[in-house]
Amino acid sequence: MSASIDRASATRFLSTTANALDGYRVMQTYGVVRGIVVRSRGAVGLFGAKIQMLFGGDITLFTELCERARADSYDYAVAHAQSLGANAMIALRYDATEVMPGVSEVLCYGTAVRVAPVKDAEAGLPRA
Repeated sequence: MSASIDRASATRFLSTTANALDGYRVMQTYGVVRGIVVRSRGAVGLFGAKIQMLFGGDITLFTELCERARADSYDYAVAHAQSLGANAMIALRYDATEVMPGVSEVLCYGTAVRVAPVKDAEAGLPRA
C-alpha cells in the first residue's frame, strides 16, 4: 500500500492534535481515519545501530527509521481523510507498538473533517 497524496492539496491540508482549528469551523465530520505502517529493522541497520550504541548518544539509524515510519503513517492517514473529502484532521494522535522483536507498528489516527474559515462559514457557504 502506498500513500497516494496529491502534494499540492497536501500543502493545504490542515492537521492538529487539538479538537478544533482556531479560525476555522467544522462544516462536516467524516469520522476516524488512520494510517498504519509496520517496519522491521534490517540486519545491516541493526548492526550499524549497535556500533552507534557503543559510542553513546543519538542512534541516528533508529531515529531515521522512526521518523520515516511516522511520516509515512501520517501520509496514509491524510490520504485516507482526503479520499473521504476531508481537508483537515483534528485530534491527531500517534501510537507505536512492538509487534514482535524487531518489528514495530506506527499508527497515526484522527478525525477527518471539512473545515472552512470562520468568515466563510458564517457567510453561509454550502456544506461540502
